[in-house]
Amino acid sequence: MPSYGQLLNAINNKWVCKRLCPMSDLDYSIEPLGSHHDLAAFSCGVEQLDTYLQRQARQDSRNDFAVPFALIDKKSGAIAGYYTLSSLHIEMSELPPEITKKLPKYPTAPATLLGRLAVDKKYQGKKLGEMLLMDALYRSLNLSHEIASMAVVVDAKDEKARSFYERYDFIRFPNSPLRLFLPMKTIVKMFE
Repeated sequence: MPSYGQLLNAINNKWVCKRLCPMSDLDYSIEPLGSHHDLAAFSCGVEQLDTYLQRQARQDSRNDFAVPFALIDKKSGAIAGYYTLSSLHIEMSELPPEITKKLPKYPTAPATLLGRLAVDKKYQGKKLGEMLLMDALYRSLNLSHEIASMAVVVDAKDEKARSFYERYDFIRFPNSPLRLFLPMKTIVKMFE
């Protein structure tokens, strides 16, 4: 089982960095959002995601509602992207029957919510969204050894975002086409 220090340094996982952006471990770091980060300049092109980072993310962190992680450009110190993680439960009745038949017969299942994921417009097209996603999955996997989570859940903002997640084998909830999940067993295989 990984140590707490290993969890905090997940982005320095050479697998994540070298697979996605061969030089990314030299150019970027991912760290918990702090008071020293400049949020004002961040602009991903989606007002709701920009506003969340600039006005709500720190408050959610202080109140333990979500943990925001910032992708930092090491050269400029700018926030190139961010994502948030929090816990939630899934109603078993919301999951596809082929998934629930393999699970214990509880009314709900524990999961991790990847609540938001965004890349600043200046950094788009560099696979940094993929880097953020892989870091979020890696952290979620490691934390699932200490706090149970059977899947990572996302609420895609639109069909383009849904397609992004489906490229990584996320599965749609049957009655919520923009809500998707990736079973933890699948995430384990990604990092073997």
